[in-house]
Amino acid sequence: MAKRRLLLVLALFLAFSSAKSQSFIGVNYGQVADNLPPPSETANLLQSTTISKFRLYDADPAVIQSLAGTNISLVLGVSNSDIASLASDPSAASNWVAANVLPYVPASSISVVSVGNEALNSGDSSLASNLLPAMQNLRSALSASAAASGVKVSTVHTMAVLSQSDPPSSGAFHPDIAADLAGILGFLRNTGSPFMINPYPFFAYRSDPRPETLAFCLFHPNSGRLDVGSKLTYTNMFDAQVDAVRSALDALGFPEVEIVVAETGWPYQGDPDEVGASVDNAKAFNGNLVAHLRSLVGTPLMPGRSVDTYIFALYDEDLKPGPASERSFGLYRADQTMNYDAGLAKSTSSSSPITAPVTKELSFLVSFCGQLIDASTPHRRTRRRLQGHRLQGRRG
Repeated sequence: MAKRRLLLVLALFLAFSSAKSQSFIGVNYGQVADNLPPPSETANLLQSTTISKFRLYDADPAVIQSLAGTNISLVLGVSNSDIASLASDPSAASNWVAANVLPYVPASSISVVSVGNEALNSGDSSLASNLLPAMQNLRSALSASAAASGVKVSTVHTMAVLSQSDPPSSGAFHPDIAADLAGILGFLRNTGSPFMINPYPFFAYRSDPRPETLAFCLFHPNSGRLDVGSKLTYTNMFDAQVDAVRSALDALGFPEVEIVVAETGWPYQGDPDEVGASVDNAKAFNGNLVAHLRSLVGTPLMPGRSVDTYIFALYDEDLKPGPASERSFGLYRADQTMNYDAGLAKSTSSSSPITAPVTKELSFLVSFCGQLIDASTPHRRTRRRLQGHRLQGRRG
């Protein structure tokens, strides 16, 4: 009985760890398409998965309303074209919040307003200089309402904000954006908001299409890469890219600013000259990424926890310009059938065991339970032997 109780405690711990890890997995909702299903159907699709976070590039009211009461948290987007007006006029920020946030909270869970997309690397200096004032005005407008005061304000960056990323311990921000970035990082620290970044191992592989690079990018078994600066070994590109950002933040004195992966993904098809774009690779990357996040192993620099990560994207976007890969990042087709199974469906997750990481807490619990079981088993056997001797004595 004691052994069963101990095993039950261990099972509950594993189940709790697995359930808790689901909160780290999100998906992006690109809408450059003319064939997307109605928001209500998208809401039903999301609820059939373990996805708990949903990032919009705008503030579509129908989508926000469709997720009311679902406990799926939302990131709303402010377009780059709106940054200048929000920066120059606090009333414009108040109006934006009044139109896009206040009517929907708390029924819809809005966690972050993301101001612009990759604005610091847009090549538009006025956009970069207006970014922080726009963020500040939106934050003030949100803080004025008790219902919206907990909504964070941030902005999303491309990996090009880094001038150095290899090895991860050498991560450093590009000096060209230093002036604008310093104020933004101070704002994020003061408001408890995340630094949002778009790491794409797919593009890293495309620039170095060797078999060993592909294995490193897809979380496949490999010999690992030693960071000579930190003496840490990396076994996948995702961790290396995230830790390069962590190193850059720490180097500037912002260790308390959390990282959120706003976009990452892998296309399942592309033009003939687009190396690596295939169903097998997309399934391997996204499926292994999901398993990695669920494990709570973390990165070498941030062990034992997973960063919030939004996979790009929920659907294919058939009107997106550029190479074929740009229209082929969707986990699902517009008819809501899977392009491939990344392990996000609740039925898939419930039928497949999720392996929890060997964290310090889990190691202790396993050791503790094992010691108790080992200690209790001989006593039970001794009692049985003594009971047997007594019974034999009675028979004698």
